[in-house]
Amino acid sequence: MPLGERYGGDKSESRYCGVEADFDDDVPSLLSYSLRGGFDFIVVSLMDPSYRPSLLNDEARRSHSLPFAGSDLVLSPAQWSCNVVGLISSWIDLDSEDETLRNDSAIALKQEIAWASHLSLQACILPTPKGSSCANYAKCVNQILQSLGGMQLWLRIPLMTEDNTDASDIDYEVSLQLDSWELWNSFRTLCEHHSQLSVALDIMSSLPTPASVGRWFGEPVRAAILSTDSFLTNARGYPCLSKRHQSLITSFFHHSVQIILSGEQFHTAPVVSSGPNKDDLNDGVTHPLKSYLSYIAFLYQKMDPLPEQERFEV
Repeated sequence: MPLGERYGGDKSESRYCGVEADFDDDVPSLLSYSLRGGFDFIVVSLMDPSYRPSLLNDEARRSHSLPFAGSDLVLSPAQWSCNVVGLISSWIDLDSEDETLRNDSAIALKQEIAWASHLSLQACILPTPKGSSCANYAKCVNQILQSLGGMQLWLRIPLMTEDNTDASDIDYEVSLQLDSWELWNSFRTLCEHHSQLSVALDIMSSLPTPASVGRWFGEPVRAAILSTDSFLTNARGYPCLSKRHQSLITSFFHHSVQIILSGEQFHTAPVVSSGPNKDDLNDGVTHPLKSYLSYIAFLYQKMDPLPEQERFEV
C-alpha cells in the first residue's frame, strides 16, 4: 500500500515503493508476497538469467519456448500494468569485444522488451552500460524506442562511480572515465533525447558531492533504487539513513521519484505493528525488507509540505 498520507493530500507517484526481486518462475506468488509485505510493486527479471540465444541450435530456436517468468495469463492485465516493472537481464552487453556476447545481447534485449510490451508493463529497467563506450547499446535501444508504444525504459545509472564503487558487481562495471551524469548524457544523446527514456538511479552507501547530486534534479529520474547496505543501524537495531541520504530521499519524494528497495536484509530487529503497512502482519507475512520499508514510509510522512508555489512548479 502507499507510504502514507501527508498534509495537502499529496497524490504523487513517490507515494509508492517497490522492491527488486530475483528471477522467479512463480510471479503470482512473488507479487502476492511482496504486496502483502507492504510494497506497491515488484521489479523482477522477465527472462531466466541463464538463457543465451547462442546456446540454442536451429531446431531449438524454432520450437523452443523462451524461458520467460511464466505465461502472460498468470496475472491480470491490471496487475502486469500496475504492479510489475520489468528488469532487463544484467548480463546484456552490446558493446562487448566478444562477438557472441554482443549478438546474444542484441537478441535478448529485443526479446525481453517485446515481451514486456506484450504484457503492457508501464516500464522496464535497462542494465547499466558496461564500459566507456555505449554506442551500440544506445543505437539498439534507440531503434527499439521508435516502435515501442507507451512503455517507458529506465536506464539504470549508479549515482556514484568513484573508486569505492564495487566494480566486481556486473551491474556497476562502469568506466571511471565517465561520471554518472556524463554516462547518462552520452546515452540519451545517442538515443536522440527520446521522451520514453528515463533514469533509474542506483543509490549506494557513498554519495557524491551535493553539486553532483543536484544535477540529477533537472533530469527525468523516475526511480531511485536504494540498496539496503546504504542503511545504518540505530540504537535499537533498526535500519536508518544518514542525514545526507535522508535529505536525498526527501528531495526525490518532492520530485515524484519512486523508491525501489534492493538487496539483502542486514538488520534483524523485530518488526512491530506500526506505521502505514501493518496489515501484512495480520496475514503472518513479514517481508525481509519490511523494516527498511517502514523507515522509508516514516521519512515520507514526516516531510513538510511544499509551499504552494513550489508544488505548482513541480
